[in-house]
Amino acid sequence: MGLRVMIAGRVSKTVALVAILALMTFGALATASAQPADIKAIDKALQDHYAHGNYPAAQIDAQELERLVKARFGADHPYYAVALNKLGIVFQAQGKYSEAEALYKRALVIREKALGANHSDLGQSLNNLATVYQTQGKYSEAEGLFERALAIREKALGANHPDVGQTLNNLANLYRYQGKYSEAEGLFKRALVIREKALGASHPVVAATLNLLAGVYQAQGKYAEAEGLMKRVLAIRETALGANHPEVGQALNDLAVVYRGQGKYGQAEELLERALAIREKALGANHPAVGQILNNLATVYRTQARYSEAEELYKRALAIREKAQGANHADVGQRPSTTLPTCIVPKVSTARLRSSANVRW
Repeated sequence: MGLRVMIAGRVSKTVALVAILALMTFGALATASAQPADIKAIDKALQDHYAHGNYPAAQIDAQELERLVKARFGADHPYYAVALNKLGIVFQAQGKYSEAEALYKRALVIREKALGANHSDLGQSLNNLATVYQTQGKYSEAEGLFERALAIREKALGANHPDVGQTLNNLANLYRYQGKYSEAEGLFKRALVIREKALGASHPVVAATLNLLAGVYQAQGKYAEAEGLMKRVLAIRETALGANHPEVGQALNDLAVVYRGQGKYGQAEELLERALAIREKALGANHPAVGQILNNLATVYRTQARYSEAEELYKRALAIREKAQGANHADVGQRPSTTLPTCIVPKVSTARLRSSANVRW
């Protein structure tokens, strides 16, 4: 589900994270465990809390899962890497990027040692670590990891596997961040074909790629194309996730940005106010995704010469961004957002909706 995120000509870095369950699932792990009921129950609670956007509860579950798996299998077992990966996804969804990075690195070391340098699970860890680097503005490091993950996944799983589509999607999004729109569009379209074939045209993961492709069009001033895709994204997410899910808030934000680009300020303001209410309730008032909405709403006010209202919201957004990323991060000094953000979208296992936007469980 992908934990997947989202300034003139740039995007903010709330990621989110799209993900299908790891190949070594906790269902298989549980059959060998001395505490199968405990592990199954806590894993199910984690997935349910995450799918409903209750990230603090999901963090408690993921920390307990990590403890149980470590006690049963040890700190060098691939199953423990799965537990670390899940905990990293939950931290990343809450904007706790340094914690997520450390967990992904630990999972990567375990998998490379236990499974070898070309195992598909290693591709998963590389992909997830790359999303954190991208969120932190470390684009060259992210690009190298995405490219390595793509090579591993194509070789291990085949060119049309959903995990290959995920990494294509993420590498395309990195190109979008860097303004490489032609390269991004080509990879997004490849990812879209793979995902629609594997999951169906109305799946939230398909919506993730549509969202980002819309961002490519919007950044180039192709507002009609972007608007059509974003309306489709919003419809998919409302149907699949419910009207108050954080990912619906993301879609509302992104469609509002397109409306703003077309001068439709009233429509943009209405969508942003709805998105703000959803995100504050689901994520808390100080989450980076809330700062994104505040920033964009302030821009709508500024464009209409409502300067005092805009100033208040910009200050709130700046405080959130400084707290999340540090006062010296590149994004802290950026101008207001005029491009679509990275989405935080849900992803599913073959059985059910699971988790985040650009990362994999």
